[in-house]
Amino acid sequence: MASHPHFSTQEPSDWVLRFAALIPARADVLDLACGGGRHARWLAANGFNVLAADRDRQALDALDGLAGLSTLCTDLEQGEWPWSGAVFDAAVVTRYLYRPRLDRLAELLKPGGLLIYETFMDGNARFGKPSNPDFLLRPHELLDWVRGWGSVLAFEQGEIASPVPAMMQRVCAVKSAHLPLLP
Repeated sequence: MASHPHFSTQEPSDWVLRFAALIPARADVLDLACGGGRHARWLAANGFNVLAADRDRQALDALDGLAGLSTLCTDLEQGEWPWSGAVFDAAVVTRYLYRPRLDRLAELLKPGGLLIYETFMDGNARFGKPSNPDFLLRPHELLDWVRGWGSVLAFEQGEIASPVPAMMQRVCAVKSAHLPLLP
């Protein structure tokens, strides 16, 4: 799938850039299933302490040595979960969905922790991959999931035109009853 246009851009997502403004300075941030590290690089360059986690050792090797960035090579879908308890001030997830461990993601956030998440949803098959329903969110799925543990700051779903056409779902949420000022 790495050759698909959805996975080739190195520019950070506009959704991530918009809500990264809510992450406290020097916060500990997890970039889950980071792939080539487009968000991890940007976050580290902007003063955050970033852990980039992915199963692709070669992609992670390209991030080695960058200031403010550490890597963890782990299969997020098999074996032991690499974290226990709330350890991150924020988590960023893009273009990744593995429902059996979705609830574990919320557990990684400290109270007041921020989640910035966007991935593909039903209807994306008409644009190409991913097209397997196992990797496509159902309508309002992220919204419903977040309501079980946090407060939704922003939610979107529908067709996007850029960087390439796709059906996307996006949420920004905080693990707290106290809502921050929106950017």
